[in-house]
Amino acid sequence: MNPIELDRQFMQQALEQAQLAALAGEVPVGAVLVRDGQVISRAFNKPITDHDPSAHAEMLALRQAALAAENYRLPGATLYVTLEPCTMCAGAILHARLDRIVYGASDPKTGAAGSVLDVFSSEQINHQTSVEGGVMGEECGQLLRDFFKERR
Repeated sequence: MNPIELDRQFMQQALEQAQLAALAGEVPVGAVLVRDGQVISRAFNKPITDHDPSAHAEMLALRQAALAAENYRLPGATLYVTLEPCTMCAGAILHARLDRIVYGASDPKTGAAGSVLDVFSSEQINHQTSVEGGVMGEECGQLLRDFFKERR
């Protein structure tokens, strides 16, 4: 399978996690963490459910994977997430030493991978994580728009 198809396959899994978040009444963001072609963790947003402002999909996926690996560093891993990470998540991604992040929809309000800030482009940071945005961006964005439309 070529890299574009692989990215879409894993983003589809992240979208499935985002749908679970929506069913739970959470903002529909999902994440899938992959290393060596294998999913090592999956998560969706749970800040409301867990009463935890840090319970973003990315953070939960990183925590699960780090526990399983018994190491907070996850070199060689790629995180697929349906929404551009915020600064909190971007910082955790850099600390975990992920090789790559792939996100779906841009976040014009809090995105830290280029929309509002670009944490990942700073050459002063000792680890560089590559960023690919817009993978299945329309589908990811539509899920968010539909979720918020229902609540208005």
